[in-house]
Amino acid sequence: MKVTIVGAGNVGASCAEYIAQKQIASKVVLLDIKEGFAEGKALDLFQTATTLGFNTSITGVTNDYAATSGSDVVVITSGVPRKPGMTREELIGINAGIVQKVSESILEFSPNAIIVVVSNPMDTMTYLALKATGLPKNRIIGMGGALDSSRFKTYLSLALDKPANDIQGMVIGGHGDTTMIPLTRLASYNGAPVAQYLDAKTLEKVAADTMVGGATLTKLLGTSAWYAPGASVAYLVDSILSDYKRMIPCSVYLEGEYGLNDICIGVPCIIGANGIESIVDVQLNESEQALMQASAEKVRAMNTALSDIL
Repeated sequence: MKVTIVGAGNVGASCAEYIAQKQIASKVVLLDIKEGFAEGKALDLFQTATTLGFNTSITGVTNDYAATSGSDVVVITSGVPRKPGMTREELIGINAGIVQKVSESILEFSPNAIIVVVSNPMDTMTYLALKATGLPKNRIIGMGGALDSSRFKTYLSLALDKPANDIQGMVIGGHGDTTMIPLTRLASYNGAPVAQYLDAKTLEKVAADTMVGGATLTKLLGTSAWYAPGASVAYLVDSILSDYKRMIPCSVYLEGEYGLNDICIGVPCIIGANGIESIVDVQLNESEQALMQASAEKVRAMNTALSDIL
């Protein structure tokens, strides 16, 4: 199995590292526009193979899409990272052109690839990739919900003082500070609702911390986070290549699901060899459905910035 990662920055390199360490794919290609950058990252990573005990081949190329030929999955992380004080919406004008060009270039050499979009604003870039390529919706996946859910479970773990891997929870809606919806009602600790252990005020704080999880890290680091995003991408890619059929919240094109049409937004999906195998209909209550509609309106507002491109 072959995975190409476009963009050899922090997120792309972390994604490549986790995929190689877990031997999710036999070949990983890092591609970047900066001369020698992807080659250097790939060589540095490949030199850890003997000490970490993996056999995945890692190569880097500068803008050479022919080297990505035959990729099973392509991850698009390229674009300008969010800086302190910058919203995801402000990135649209810069990153839209990049994502469109990358998507078209990738399909020239890997026409059957499943594309995972990481570039921000992620829901809008996923929508752009789908419309620009004309691919069926199962082959264009926005990664954001996987990352947001991992942050949600982390904050629940801290509040409960319990192991994160014993906690289940998901975030749906848009991948943005004001659009994501942590489903606190459905979160559980070893099968028991977390509401049995945490009061309403604490759960509200967990949800609020989750929603600004990316902005919090951007403020602390001076740039976007990379460990958790890279791991979330690897987790998603693993489910595709191993056909695990995990349920993972992802940004996917909706055609009536959750009462929404012609939009890419985060909902729980079964992820397997065909990409989006199915969309899971979680029964939202009235309040959650209202939040979903409000989130969709904000994502649609961002999508209007694509009118000059599509």
